[in-house]
Amino acid sequence: MSATRRLFGAAIAGAFGLLAAGTASAQGSLTVYCSVQEEWCRPMMAAFERATGISVAMTRRSSGETLTQIRAEAQNPRGDVWWGGTGDPHMQAAQENLTQEYRSPMLAQLQPWAVRQAEQTGFRTVGIYAGALGYSYNAPELQRRRITAPRCWADLAKPEFRGEVQVADPNTSGTAYTMLATLVQIMGEDPAFTYLRALHRNVNQYTRSGAAPARAAATGETLVGITFLHDAVAQKVSGAPLELVGPCEGTGYEIGSMSIVRGARNMDNARRFYDWALSAEAQAIGAEAKAYQLPSNRSAPIPPQAPRFENVPLIDYDFARWGNAQERTRLIDRWQREVRAGAR
Repeated sequence: MSATRRLFGAAIAGAFGLLAAGTASAQGSLTVYCSVQEEWCRPMMAAFERATGISVAMTRRSSGETLTQIRAEAQNPRGDVWWGGTGDPHMQAAQENLTQEYRSPMLAQLQPWAVRQAEQTGFRTVGIYAGALGYSYNAPELQRRRITAPRCWADLAKPEFRGEVQVADPNTSGTAYTMLATLVQIMGEDPAFTYLRALHRNVNQYTRSGAAPARAAATGETLVGITFLHDAVAQKVSGAPLELVGPCEGTGYEIGSMSIVRGARNMDNARRFYDWALSAEAQAIGAEAKAYQLPSNRSAPIPPQAPRFENVPLIDYDFARWGNAQERTRLIDRWQREVRAGAR
């Protein structure tokens, strides 16, 4: 049995032990909107079901799509918990009163960045993992075409990358919005949009999912994929010939978050899931699912392949400002008008 599988087994057992005392009375149901990859969503929900006897109905969508769904259902909520996805849309949901305040007893076990996420939203969301933004490129293809390896954001706008860059659409993807807000913070807003218009000429596809460009770079469908670095690591450990880049100008990062939907039909079970998902045992499940984010519980094991913050040139990302509903909407609208609508 591999070390990862042993860790996974221990995680399930630990998670079961954490909630065993309440299992007999924990029957019922729960609806979870999941915004990480399907390969991580499924084992998380299965582990919670085994630990509690609660039946989970799970829907997987990107963070932008989930925010749209929760808005549409505000008068008649169908979901109970929103688990995963970049923190900015979770913060926007909190600002729009779409999510419920909850101060979990697990907060004392979390990293400071996860607790800050909760405090900034009046405890309507909480950090569950973190990961740095960057990009990856297909090394053999780059060498075959005799293109110098990119090291900075500026490199991706060069003519040699015409039609060779893939990134998600910020209308649907929290990853892409994080890139948009990151570039504005690094360059200033007008210069950032000048850069984005130049980059647009090199983009072959704007995907719905933030992780999809890493998969495309792994298969050679595109030369460069802009994603969170942990998404590229997931491809690399599976054998893809990718090289990862933390851009030289600096880069932003995400705090993946979790929220309880305001008016949730299964509020008690939602709080039970919330507490469980913040435990070290539950967060260890990510490693088995080849999820290489940094967990928020201080006692959770960090996958050895996870990109460490100390090895990436991170900026001081302003989550409070760029998670603001008006700022987010304004930036995405400007991107839609000035970048996406432009000729290539």
